[in-house]
Order: sequence, then structure tokens, then C-alpha cells
Amino acid sequence: MASTPKSKTPARTKVRPAGFPTRDQVVDFITTSDQPAGKREIAKAFGLKGQEKIALKALLKDMADEGLIDLGPARAFHKMGGVPKVTVLRIVDVDDTTLIATPERWEAEGQPAPRLRVVERGKRGALTIGDRILARTEEAGKGWVAHPMKKLAKASEELLGVVEQMADGKLWLRPVDKRIRKDTLISDVGTAKPGDLVLAEPHGRPPRISARVTDILGDPFAPRSFSMIAIHKHGIPHVFPDRTEEEAVKASALPLHEDKREDLRHLPIVAIDPVDARDHDDAVWATPDEDEGNVGGYKAIVAIADVSYYVRPGSALDKEARKRGNSVYFPDQVVPMLPHELSSDMCSLRAGQDRAAMACHLTINANGKVTAWRFTRAVIRVVAVLAYEDAQAAIDGTKSNDLLEPALKPLWACWALLRKAREARDPLALDLPERRVVLDEFGKIVSVAVRERLDAHMLIEDYMIAANVAAAKALEAKKAPVMYRVHETPGRDKLVALKEYLATFDIDFALGQVIRPATFNALIRKVGESEEKEQIMTQILRSQTQAYYAPQNMGHFGLALGSYAHFTSPIRRYADLLVHRALVGAYGLDLPAPKDKAIPDRSSLSQEDYENMGRVGEMISGHERRAMEAERETVDRYVAAFLSAHVGEVVKARITGVQNFGFFATVDGLGGDGLVPVSTMGAEHFFYDEAGKALQGVESGDRYTVGQRLELRLAEADPINGSLRFELPDNPAPRGGPMKRDRTRPGVVHRGRPKNIRHIGAKRGKHKR
Repeated sequence: MASTPKSKTPARTKVRPAGFPTRDQVVDFITTSDQPAGKREIAKAFGLKGQEKIALKALLKDMADEGLIDLGPARAFHKMGGVPKVTVLRIVDVDDTTLIATPERWEAEGQPAPRLRVVERGKRGALTIGDRILARTEEAGKGWVAHPMKKLAKASEELLGVVEQMADGKLWLRPVDKRIRKDTLISDVGTAKPGDLVLAEPHGRPPRISARVTDILGDPFAPRSFSMIAIHKHGIPHVFPDRTEEEAVKASALPLHEDKREDLRHLPIVAIDPVDARDHDDAVWATPDEDEGNVGGYKAIVAIADVSYYVRPGSALDKEARKRGNSVYFPDQVVPMLPHELSSDMCSLRAGQDRAAMACHLTINANGKVTAWRFTRAVIRVVAVLAYEDAQAAIDGTKSNDLLEPALKPLWACWALLRKAREARDPLALDLPERRVVLDEFGKIVSVAVRERLDAHMLIEDYMIAANVAAAKALEAKKAPVMYRVHETPGRDKLVALKEYLATFDIDFALGQVIRPATFNALIRKVGESEEKEQIMTQILRSQTQAYYAPQNMGHFGLALGSYAHFTSPIRRYADLLVHRALVGAYGLDLPAPKDKAIPDRSSLSQEDYENMGRVGEMISGHERRAMEAERETVDRYVAAFLSAHVGEVVKARITGVQNFGFFATVDGLGGDGLVPVSTMGAEHFFYDEAGKALQGVESGDRYTVGQRLELRLAEADPINGSLRFELPDNPAPRGGPMKRDRTRPGVVHRGRPKNIRHIGAKRGKHKR
């Protein structure tokens, strides 16, 4: 039996019994620990060694699956359903003299980040907006409080907002972040003018917080400004250092070494991409297999830009690509992972030009199973770059295309086999709409619409999935390192929430069954084409875990695959670049070293790559989440800008979320959530049905629930922070919110709460039940 470790323990920490802990003891330790409690801390506290540590890992996973604990920031566990006991917070607001903070990392999908009241000790005013703190947290009443333990180094992010002049002549900074609910008085505006988008530093102590403008970004409504807001807010690197740009020019001049590559230039390989694609990193080809042993089968090639040849381990290009993690795609611009000399030129598979490629050769049998694969470095010449719509039109016979017979028909015939295998696998099938913002050449919004889902999209998806699986299995066969794309089975807490939600539709969901993607697909089929289908699919999506990158294989639940790695987009994803390097090393595909000694010799995985796979996986997973949030926020701003011309009109909407303070709704076909506050819904009192995700009137019985379709009046559309506000059309309420813009004096705002909106701060609980 292991002995209790001799270490300095805070006086209030309980003495732990020696030996392997029970579930209750683990929860108790996590709950009362004054420091982040990860696996290492738990093992140390109970004196666990050797095989006991392995058993502890299994126990923690079981407890997470059972909904007892959850994994929070810094790989530390906390009790399920709350904020970690000790965590990093960022101060984002001040309420009177009380500072408000939110968790620096909050990954609970579908739940807003909690706002914690900061309880300062000793000298008041030591903290201010923008500060980061390590804090001990606890529930107090109906909210959370934070007790600062340590002030951390300030993050590089400053306050980002728009300068606005009030009727009294004072200048205020209006934040672009929805989480910051109050404006900040500007003490030093510099040369900025009302209406300018600026970066500013917070100054002073509560309650007298002010802002000093440090950088003027320009007109927030000018072309590209919405994406620049997201870039600055999230700290996305968007300017390449001179050294990186210079290295990109040198790398792009490297010889192809056609004599040492497989020559595929004679094949009618095509790239099929979105009509507005800025780069082309994959192309496909297929033909019937003439091998007698594969009757009815096909041979296919998925050719991917050979980015690892140009971006080598340890180079300036490599370090900058790892820092970015991925390209970020906005409606008005792309922030590429690699400089344009590579991303949109030498590494883009342009039609009619010789390009270096990593070719994945697939053999597919009549049942759609990939029976063999091999990888080569090749030189290709894409015969055409087709938009999805054009390829689909050629197959449907609505538009003629010379490539129909030699290229497209064989691709579709081979895909019919891959689709057969997909149907047998039965991966998660959530066909949710995707918004597309269309801009004209001047950056003005032409339309916001839902992307049409075509067979051409699914065809490319299935070829890419086949190549990604082949890459993972090829590396496993060589016992080489793999950067897996991991998607784990949903945790029990989310499944319980889904069960409660489905029960409101009288749909039974058994928790005791083995959960597979097919389980959710059966639910969707059961719903059929009912009105509730879309919101049920959305709730199923929210029940899923978030995919991430890691060198340990945990499988891909959503795709129903045991091994999966991203291989097909090395121009825009660093994970794919690592997989390419691993393939080069495992299969001896390195080419002669460059003559330019400034460029590293090898293009295969380096020792540093190998040793840091876990840490890099965590980092690029975080970069991916950052990019997704920035892209979503930018689309929301464009949607709000598009709708700003329709304020006052009644629109068709659907409720997407319900809280005790109101409900969120989205305009049909456009997206962009907006709030209908309870305070604007007349004198009616509402209680909040948490399980049913609904608000119900005490006297009228009117019920507002997730998925409900209704008509709402658009009361406000704010392009600066992408927020919308709605009103019930038959329940007139004051418009303009807490600030009204004076149309006769541009840039001038009148502050204050409309007189007929009730204050529901301390009495909000009355509307809950």
C-alpha cells in the first residue's frame, strides 16, 4: 500500500487516506483543492504509483462519462456543471463598484460563459478591466463569486470598440464584444473621431474606469472592417514577418524534381471547389479497375498539394504556420496559414500548371471498401478547376462540359461505391444549414443565404475521408507517429440533458444503450420531416463532444471510424502538414536537399515535431476553436448589417435558446441570434422551465420553447457587435434599448434606460417560477 506523500498542505485541506481513492474521495479532493486538480495532483495526494496511476486514469475517465467530473482548462478536473474551483478569469466589466469576470476559456457548447463577481481583499481597486487573475471560485446565491489569488501577466488583447459621442459631448468606447455590457468613458481619444474603430487601454480604478485610445483601425463599416474586428479581438496573427515572406519566395523557387516524382500529368485530374475558393489544395481522379481480382471496383487518386516540400521543420515558415494553426476564412478576406506565394500560388493546384503533389492511390472494391492504398510524391497538372455547381450541372445534364466523360462520370461512379460503404458505416448525419455571405466587388453585402447541399459536395467529402483514413492507417502500419483527428463519444452529462430535452417531445432516449452515431440517426429518422426536426438536430449536435488533434488515437465517433487523421488540407491546417511529414519519413519520400542552405534539408518529421506532438495538438486545437469563433462572429456582424435596413419590420423567426431572462431567436434563412428580453414582454410574469427549455406565462399560459416558429419585430440590429434584438409584434415595447442614436446628429448617442422597461435585476427570480 502506498504511503501518504509528505508535502506542504494548506491548513484547511483535508488529510487524505492512503491508498486508492473512492469516487467520493476524488470529488471531495477536487472540490476542496486550492489549486487546479489534474491527474498528477490527485495521484500525488493519494500517494499513487505505477499501476495505480494507470487505474486512476481509467477511474477519472469513468467518472467523467458518469457525469461526476469534467475536464476544464489546464487539464484540471472540476465538479460537473460548475466553474472550476480554481481557474483563470478575465475581468470584462464593472457593475457599480463590483468587477465582473468571465472564464478565460469556456468550452461548454450552447451555454453562455458565467459572469462572476470579483471579491477583492485588502486594498480596493488593485484590479481593472482587462486584467487576468487566478481565482478561487464558489457559488453564492444564484451566481458565482471569485476570490483573486494572483494577478497574472496581462494578455496582449486591448479593449476594442467604436468611439461614440454622447449628447453631452463626452466620448465613450462602445465595445464590439457582446460579453462587455457597458461602455467605457474615453479619457484620451488622441486623434480618433466619433465613429472610428479603435484599440484602447483601460485605465483607472473602479468605479472610475476610463479608456485611452492606442490605435485607430478606421471606419468599422469599411470593407474588411468586420473581419478586422474579429482579428484584433481574438489576437489572430494576420501580418507575416519579413523573414517569413522572404523564405516563402525562396521556397517557391525550389525545383520540382520531376524525375524523382511519379508523373501523373497525363491523367485528367480535376479540382472541385466552392465558386469563391481562394486556394485549391486537393484534386481527384478515378477509373474502373481492370484487375481481374477487383471486378466492379475502381482505382482512385486523391492528389494533395505537397506543402511539406516547401514548408520544412524548423524553418521560419514552419514556426509561423504553427503559430497560426490554420487559415481563417472570413466573407471579405482570408487570413492564410502560409504566405500568398505558397498558399495561393505554388501550393495551389491551378489548372494547366505543373504542381508538386502528395498522391494517395486508393483501390476500392465493389462494396465501396478501400482494400489498398499507397502514397507517392508526384507531379500533376490539373485539367480544370470546377465549381461544385458546375460539376453538378454537368452530371445532371443541365450544362455541357468536355470533362463529363473522361473525368466526371468515372468520379461519380466510384463515389457510388464509397457512398455504399458510408451508408453501411452509418456516420452521424446532421444536415444543418450553413450561411453564406455574398459580397460585391466593393465589399458591400449582396445577400445572406443558406448554402445549397449538392451531391458534388458529398462526393468530395467522401474522397477526402477515404484519403484521411488511408493516411492514418498507412502511418499505423509503419508504427510512425500520427496526429489524429479525435472525436470522442458524448459524455453522460450531455446525454442526460439530451434525454430530458427529447422527453419534452415525447421521444424516449435510453441511456443504458451503447451510443453510436446510428443511435442519433435513428432519432432523426423517427422525427421525420416534422417541424421540430431542425431544432432536434441542433440539440443532438450540442450533445456531441468537440473534435480535437492528438497523437493518441481515440477514434472518430461522428464519422464512425476507428482511425482518422487530417491529410487533405495542408495549405490551411498545420495538423495535415505534420501528417504529410510523417508519411514522407515513414515511406522514404524525402527528395534531394535544397542547394540554398537557408532552407532546411529534410521535409520529413523532425525530432522536435515528434517530441512535441501532444503539446502542438493542444495548441492547434485551440487555434481551430479561435478561428471558428472569429468566423462565426464576423458572419453575425454581416447578418446584422444586412438586417439593419429592416429594423421595425416583422420577420419570420425560430427560437434557438431560452433562458430565465428571455429567449433567443434567429431569422429564418439568415441566422444571427437576437434576444427577446422578458422585460419587453409586457406585464406578464414568466417562469422558466429548464428541462423543457421554455418560458411560460403565469396568467396567460403562453409558452415560448426552443424550435418554436413565430413572427417577431426586429427592434435593433447592431453590426458592430453582431447582436440583434427582437420584440413580440403584438406587444409594443420601447425601441432602441439603453442607448438611442440621434439620426439628426451622426455619432451622437443618448444614454439611459427607456422609462417603461421594468428593472428585473434583484427580482428576476420571480420570473423563473
